Amino acid sequence: MRDLFRFLFRQRDNLLFLLLLGLGLSMLIRGNMHQRAEWVSTSNAAIGEVYALRNDVVAYTDLRVGNIALNEALARERERASSIVERHDSGAVRTDTLRHIRYRYRAAQAINSTTHKAKNYLTLDKGTLDGVDRNMGVIGANGIVGVVREASPHFASVISVLNEDHVASAQIRSTGHFGLLRWDTRDPRTVSLADIDKHVPVSVGDTVVTRGSEGVYPPGILVGVIESVTEDPGIPFHLIVVRLSEDLTRADHVQVVSDLMKAERDSLEASAPRE
Repeated sequence: MRDLFRFLFRQRDNLLFLLLLGLGLSMLIRGNMHQRAEWVSTSNAAIGEVYALRNDVVAYTDLRVGNIALNEALARERERASSIVERHDSGAVRTDTLRHIRYRYRAAQAINSTTHKAKNYLTLDKGTLDGVDRNMGVIGANGIVGVVREASPHFASVISVLNEDHVASAQIRSTGHFGLLRWDTRDPRTVSLADIDKHVPVSVGDTVVTRGSEGVYPPGILVGVIESVTEDPGIPFHLIVVRLSEDLTRADHVQVVSDLMKAERDSLEASAPRE
């Protein structure tokens, strides 16, 4: 308390000035209609700016929560759409109908990413404790994003589609012909689709989707649309550039996909005789 009194005593001149200034402004505003109107207008504008800033902060927070909820809902809907219906019949009498989930979708968020290097990666905020593990596919709301390379208990590192090491099987939806997706365009908006024979009819604007043969991405996930088709007389394939449907320069909310039947499939393929 003694220190407070000492401080007030040392600042007595400044405090007296502020007091007199406040009294003077109050008398000026109260005694002059024009000044009072200006004061009210200015104060209302300042208060309005504060309220607008507060509303922007609240709206941003609500939007972030809403985006998380939408991502969770999209994951559940994709699971439902990829489920398998099994029917168990006894003679001519159907005894049961079961729906089994083939692919598990886990909502996550990209908290770090690169797009202009030769080997680009993303970091997700989910790890092994959330069921995320190596070699799981990652997709966004509009298309494929990458493949999980490593996972720790709370985070996962993802090889982006924009990585020269990323290879995925994809097909032209209209014809069913398939090839390999590679990022050799060095453009974060495009990839190439290789190994499509020249006898296959390919047109600009054709839709390209995942084939699902490698057990990473489910089949039918959108990749993008064909942007250009050129020919090289020295090779028997089209040179196809695909514009990605997912904007990886702003990847945010994603889903990590796991094939629940991958172990069974891998075991069967490993046991198959090879010549």
